[in-house]
Amino acid sequence: MKKTKILGLPYGVWMIVFIVFPIFLMFLYAVRNSAGNYTIKNFSDFFSPIYIRILWDSVYMAGISTVICLVLGYPVAMIISKMPEKKRNIFLVLIIMPTWMNFLLRTYSWMNILGKNGLINKFLSLLGMAPMDLLYNDGAVLLGMVYNFLPFMIYPIYSVLIKISPSYLEAAKDLGANAVKAFIKVTLPLSVPGIITGITMVFMPAVSTFVISDLLGGGTHMYMGNLISHQFLQKGDWNFGSAVSFIMMIVILVVMCITNKFSKTDKESV
Repeated sequence: MKKTKILGLPYGVWMIVFIVFPIFLMFLYAVRNSAGNYTIKNFSDFFSPIYIRILWDSVYMAGISTVICLVLGYPVAMIISKMPEKKRNIFLVLIIMPTWMNFLLRTYSWMNILGKNGLINKFLSLLGMAPMDLLYNDGAVLLGMVYNFLPFMIYPIYSVLIKISPSYLEAAKDLGANAVKAFIKVTLPLSVPGIITGITMVFMPAVSTFVISDLLGGGTHMYMGNLISHQFLQKGDWNFGSAVSFIMMIVILVVMCITNKFSKTDKESV
């Protein structure tokens, strides 16, 4: 037991220095004003219509991108899990390969594709069509989110699907279930842990992103990540920025608790 504690000591120190202390520091900034006096004004200021609207827009966009990633990612994960091992490994590398490139560069590349002089509009001009406004709108932001976070949905689902024994599906077929019913009754419930992990891994960065909305949205709409970045880097209001960050952290924790609750419910039903 003592040996286990000693081995876990570096991780405990790492957590205190890089997780507990920054959160505590953020909380201290959040409950103080610029004069250093303790106050809850930073939190109360957030609950005005304009900031509530920003929070709602952020959660809405993150939710939509998460649903799209799930709808696209689940079939891809299922197809890959049924491939022979050599093919499977090739496709997994192809999916993860874009993430080896810098996040900023990946997002910038979409500006060259969607811009007025981008690849899509150049192709449309060759067909004699007028250029389209594909950049600096919510659709471009949503596309950027799905593109960047889709691998984080595919991998958790794949890692669960690959572990499901084929004998379960064979037993379902022996009991008279067709392919659709076997999927609904067997594969889908068993893959819920992967779905929950995928939802968490996509929603968390999507709800707090600011690079994608800055570059592809052109600053036309402000989301929570942009609001926090603006408070720290442009206004220099670390107190209100910390309060918004703290509220954002609470929102993410609430979402995680909800998804974990659904995960436990589904496991009990199975």
